[in-house]
Amino acid sequence: MKKRDKIIYWIATLWLALGMTSTGIVQLLKVDEEVTMFTGLGYPDYLLTLLGVWKILGVIAILLPRFPLVKEWAYAGFFFNMSGAVYSHFASGSDPKEFFGPALLIVLTLVSWYFRPSDRKIPTAIGTAV
Repeated sequence: MKKRDKIIYWIATLWLALGMTSTGIVQLLKVDEEVTMFTGLGYPDYLLTLLGVWKILGVIAILLPRFPLVKEWAYAGFFFNMSGAVYSHFASGSDPKEFFGPALLIVLTLVSWYFRPSDRKIPTAIGTAV
């Protein structure tokens, strides 16, 4: 892996981890603004706890070495969660500024996933990583 790719990976991954950890904590604590925004999108507030736990577990999965299959699931979960957030804001007619956070986290998820080192990828049948 080139040094440039490694730097891109770690910058994107650390920013992704920071974003998911901070939003996960806000969801777990059920901060008033988050509950208001979330229920305003039409979702019950008890889902905040589930999403917060999944985000924290996903961050742990992408930062720890090994377990490439778990990492793939974490990246997929981040992508589905954030693309769902973008769509929910769009469908509910939210202010355009509400799209920025989830859209940024989608970009960071894709960049981190694309530039991840081969030892963080699932090995294929012929011994190379996907």
